[in-house]
Amino acid sequence: MGDERMEVAFFDVETTVPTRPGQGFAILEFGAILVCPRKLVELETYSTLVRPTDLSLIPTLSVRCNGINPEAVTSAPTFAEIADKVYDILHGRIWAGHNILKFDCHRIREAFAGINKPAPEPKGIIDTLALLTQRFGRRAGDMKLASLATYFGLGQQIHRSLDDVRMNLEVLKYCATVLFMESSLPDIFTENSWVSPNAITRSRTIGRATPEKTGFSADTPSPSIKIESHVESTAEINPFNMDELEESLLSEVMEDESGSYSPGSSTTATESFIGWTDFLEPNEISIPSVSVSLIPFYHGSQKIQVLHDYGELLVCCRRMKVRFDISKKYVNKAGWPRLNFVVDASSDLCKILDVVDDRAQKLSVDSGSSSEWRPVVTRKLGFMNYPTVRLNLPTVIDGNIFRWITEIYQKESSTTQKLVIFSRFDVEELESLITAGTFVDAYFSVDSYDVQQNAGIRLVVNKLIIHST
Repeated sequence: MGDERMEVAFFDVETTVPTRPGQGFAILEFGAILVCPRKLVELETYSTLVRPTDLSLIPTLSVRCNGINPEAVTSAPTFAEIADKVYDILHGRIWAGHNILKFDCHRIREAFAGINKPAPEPKGIIDTLALLTQRFGRRAGDMKLASLATYFGLGQQIHRSLDDVRMNLEVLKYCATVLFMESSLPDIFTENSWVSPNAITRSRTIGRATPEKTGFSADTPSPSIKIESHVESTAEINPFNMDELEESLLSEVMEDESGSYSPGSSTTATESFIGWTDFLEPNEISIPSVSVSLIPFYHGSQKIQVLHDYGELLVCCRRMKVRFDISKKYVNKAGWPRLNFVVDASSDLCKILDVVDDRAQKLSVDSGSSSEWRPVVTRKLGFMNYPTVRLNLPTVIDGNIFRWITEIYQKESSTTQKLVIFSRFDVEELESLITAGTFVDAYFSVDSYDVQQNAGIRLVVNKLIIHST
C-alpha cells in the first residue's frame, strides 16, 4: 500500500434485497470514481453490472429499488471476474460514499469472503451521510442522498451505482459551498438562517403533551403516535447546542441511518439498509478486529466510533434475562423519555464490552476529555459473577410524530413472533412486557457519549424480541 495512492475512491454498490431470514445480499452493480482530493475532479471511472450466482436471488423488491432485473445481468460478469479490478480501485485508498460504513463496506467484505479472496483495505473512510449530518445539520430532513439531491434541486436519485456516486460528489460540493459562505459571512448568514422552511418548531413541553391515538398497519416498522405540539417561541432548536444534541442525537441518527428491515416493509432503497445478518453474536466477534476511532462531531468536536473490522460494531445477544424493569424516571432536556432496562450479561459479551470500554476510555483521555468514564458493564460487590448491562430504547420526534425507534416483537413460540403494535405511546404498556425475569433477544449497536462531564459506552437497541412467559 503506497503513499502515492492519494486518490479518493468514491464508490457505491447496488444489491439484491433479502426477503427472508438468513438470506444474504448479492451485489448487482459496482460503480466507482477516483477523485483528486485537491481539485475534486474525476481521474478515473469504473462501473459494471454483476451477475449473482443465482438469478432467483433478484426478487421484485430488488427490482423496485434499483431497476436491475435478472435479464439485465444475465450476460454481466460475476463478482469473481471483477474482483481484481475492484481490489485495485479500493485497496490502499481513502474510501468515500453515502452510508458506506453501514452498508457498502459490509457488502464488499462479504463479496470477497464469498470467493475466498482477501478484501481490500482502506487508508481511511469518509462516510458522507455521517459527515454531512454532523457538519451541515438536518437541513435536508433525513439527509439521505435523495433528500439532499431534492434540497439542492439536482434531480431524482435513480439508485444506479455510477449515477449515485456522481450525485454524491455534487451534493458534497454544494454543501461545502454553503458552509464556506456561512463561515465567511456570519453576520448575514445567521445561526438560524439555514433551517429548512419545512422544519418543525418544537419546545421542551412536547414530551409532556397528551398523546392521541392513531391507526397502524401491519407493515409499520415501529409504533408511532401523534403528539400535540406546544410552541412557546418562534426560535428553532439549535442543532449545535451540544447539551441538548448529545442526548437526542443517537435516536435521530438511528432513525435515519439504521436502515432496519423486516420482510413486507415498505423499504424501497438499499441506501440505508442494514440486514439483521450484520449483527454478530459475541462468539462471532474477533477481539483483534475491534477498534475505536475519533470521527468529526458537531461544532468542531469529535466523537468516539466503535468498529469491527471497518464496519460498525453490531451485536446480537439471545435469551438475555431482564434483571431490572423499564426505567422511566429520566428525560432529556427536550422532555423526551430516555427508556432503558438492565439485563444479565454473558461472559462472552462482557469480554467484548470490556475491550471496547478500555480502548474507548484510553482514547477519550488521550483526546483531552475530562469527563468521568462510566463502565458499560456493571459489576457490584458481592455480585461479581452476575454482571449486567443497560439496554437503551431510543425514541424520536419525527415532525409531529412521537414514536419508538426500536422494532419490538413478541416471541410466541420457537418459530413464530409478531410485531408489537402499541395503541398509544405508553411506557406502562411497554413496562408490562419487559419485566424482571423475562428473556429477550436484543440486536444493538455500540455507541459512545460524552455529556455533562460523564462519558462512556451505551448499547442502543435496534430490534428487541420479547419471549412470552
